[in-house]
Amino acid sequence: MGTLSVNQNKLQKRLRRLAGEAITDYNMIEDGDKVMVCLSGGKDSYTMLDVLLHLQKVAPITFDIVAVNMDQKQPGFPEHVLPAYLKELGVEYHIVEKDTYSVVKELVPEGKTTCSLCSRLRRGTLYTFADEIGATKMALGHHRDDIVETFFLNMFFNGSLKGMPPKLRADDGRNVVIRPLAYCSEKDIQAYSDMKEFPIIPCNLCGSQENLQRQVVKDMLVEWERKHPGRTESIFRALQNVAPSQLADRNLFDFTSLKIDESATPRFLDVLNI
Repeated sequence: MGTLSVNQNKLQKRLRRLAGEAITDYNMIEDGDKVMVCLSGGKDSYTMLDVLLHLQKVAPITFDIVAVNMDQKQPGFPEHVLPAYLKELGVEYHIVEKDTYSVVKELVPEGKTTCSLCSRLRRGTLYTFADEIGATKMALGHHRDDIVETFFLNMFFNGSLKGMPPKLRADDGRNVVIRPLAYCSEKDIQAYSDMKEFPIIPCNLCGSQENLQRQVVKDMLVEWERKHPGRTESIFRALQNVAPSQLADRNLFDFTSLKIDESATPRFLDVLNI
């Protein structure tokens, strides 16, 4: 790729700045960390790796990057693409081979969405591998829009107010997951991926249907954003500005002990006696 245009340069700087802010705000990467960058071959993980490699050069701390891809033995998977790309970059990498494809096909009825089970199997394998190579952080390519979509999915279909945190300690307690692109929009990532011409590996090799619930939520947010630009960002900011006393979760706030504070000064005027 040649010299960047003014807009391309702004895009690159914006993604790097937002990723740097997210990493700083949540203390995602610390001095001496070994960061396992999970690379799927999609636009998000390519962009994450690209941004992290830049930050590795300019950050005031020292950390290692190891790229890891999981070959799930899907028919037609272009197994040469990622090794060739990573060798050209000079990045240390591992390809983890595990036939989760056969497991998913055996357990999920024909025509049903396989994404959920596939994701769980992949995540478990990667957690184990991160432990094996001594990775202190596992970086995933989820972005701001993913986080907002997950929030609505949980609210609409699971009856819970939770999303996808920028930093998470896994259930096993042995892995810390980070999402450096948490502040970045999918629109910017798509534009950056197109600009960089990453060798994208499609996520439809398994023949699974789209996750229909997620697609419905995504379409809803796209329409909202079209009618009211900035709404997705506003929703994301809301996830960073939670007021437990204004919700209804008794585990987060002690509603049962609320009583009048006799020493409090009245905040409202007695309009009848003015």
